Amino acid sequence: MTDFNNYLSPGRRGHLIGIGGVSMSSLADVLRGMGIIISGSDMNNSKNVRALTASGIPVAIGHKAENITEDIEFVVRTAAVHDDNPEIIRAHELGIPVFERTQAWGAISRDYSNALCISGTHGKTTTTSMCTHILMAADRDPTVMIGGTLPLLNAGHRVGHGNTIVMEACEYYNSFLSFHPTVAVILNIEADHLDFFKDLKDVQHSFREFALRTPEDGCVVANLDDANTMEALKDLPRTIMTFGLTDKADVYAENIEFKGANSHFDIMFNGKHFTDVTLHVPGLHNVKNALAAAAAAICLGVKPNAVKYGLAGFNGAGRRFEFKGKFNGADVYDDYAHHPGELKALLDTVEELNYKRTILVFQPHTYTRTAALFDDFVKQLRRPDVVLLAEIFAAREQNTIGISSASLAEQVEGAEFFPTFPELEEELKRKARPGDIILTVGAGDVYKIGENIAEK
Repeated sequence: MTDFNNYLSPGRRGHLIGIGGVSMSSLADVLRGMGIIISGSDMNNSKNVRALTASGIPVAIGHKAENITEDIEFVVRTAAVHDDNPEIIRAHELGIPVFERTQAWGAISRDYSNALCISGTHGKTTTTSMCTHILMAADRDPTVMIGGTLPLLNAGHRVGHGNTIVMEACEYYNSFLSFHPTVAVILNIEADHLDFFKDLKDVQHSFREFALRTPEDGCVVANLDDANTMEALKDLPRTIMTFGLTDKADVYAENIEFKGANSHFDIMFNGKHFTDVTLHVPGLHNVKNALAAAAAAICLGVKPNAVKYGLAGFNGAGRRFEFKGKFNGADVYDDYAHHPGELKALLDTVEELNYKRTILVFQPHTYTRTAALFDDFVKQLRRPDVVLLAEIFAAREQNTIGISSASLAEQVEGAEFFPTFPELEEELKRKARPGDIILTVGAGDVYKIGENIAEK
């Protein structure tokens, strides 16, 4: 098969199908920054599409065969675009090579001396964002690809001119096996994406393969506190730097103090004080994310002060415990949590913040995940004071299982299911009162509910 590296030179011409997606729009900017002439198409005229067209990249709305002209040298498609897409059919007719998005990012990562790739079942976006802050503080001028918006960049990506790239690396469909990390971070491994993976062992196997993508002189950063991660990496023939909350890890925290939504702690490296950190995002899980970012930075030779001040400047990524405003005296936050482990970390954090009541508005993400992890979801949904459930966000799936959020509501005492957002929103308005925290949670479009009611 043709190597995408052959097209990474100024003056080449490429077309991106589904260019409005977070990763695809970032890819378009990075490729253009390399001097490649880019066009694209998308089904919707989104914010990302408008930003691309404003920057001079032509984007056609709708997928049509005529969007693929004979002067196009390569096509990149998002995972949602299949072989029956008219633009893919036309590209094949013209003999134009078609690449997957992850192949393109993987080829780009090979061009950097330092390729930092952050993986894990959850925490990827936050940790990638923390690493970005650290690398910016270290004046590394990194290229960045994040699966969310980072206020520092006012985007989910950055085109840098240094020799370092930092990328969020997703395991779904083994996407991260296209990457070429010199430093591979594994935050945690849990059973997820079971519409693709057979079971937890299958997930662990893929993460091990990801770790083996590092060169022999590279580094794997691993969560010592996560048994699944350490089992997956057992006897791995690579240098492994561990992070965790005990002094058995290479990088660990001491003297952790929580004050409201902030924390302060010392980062220790090989038993010696490395730096101290004040973190402006809540929760013990974010202390762990910060330790992972610090360990990755140490692998890259970053100085302690850059870690200290980079993390101090981090105030969260978009849709990660993001404050949206107030309603009727209640604080409204939004979070991307869509796995029971993420939901647990979020609720653990909120319980430390001393609100009178927690109102959880939860939208499960995909039928297969809801069914496979049903009991784990129920366990977490029993924790908040008020639970309002939106219907499952289908994403890429059809409901062949016959499952609904109503099934969850039946197992959670007091939980209420609403088939439509307007019904749920009205009930939320009735229930909210001063001293509450309202959480809109899920990887779908549930954030719209919080945005609708929040008084900015």
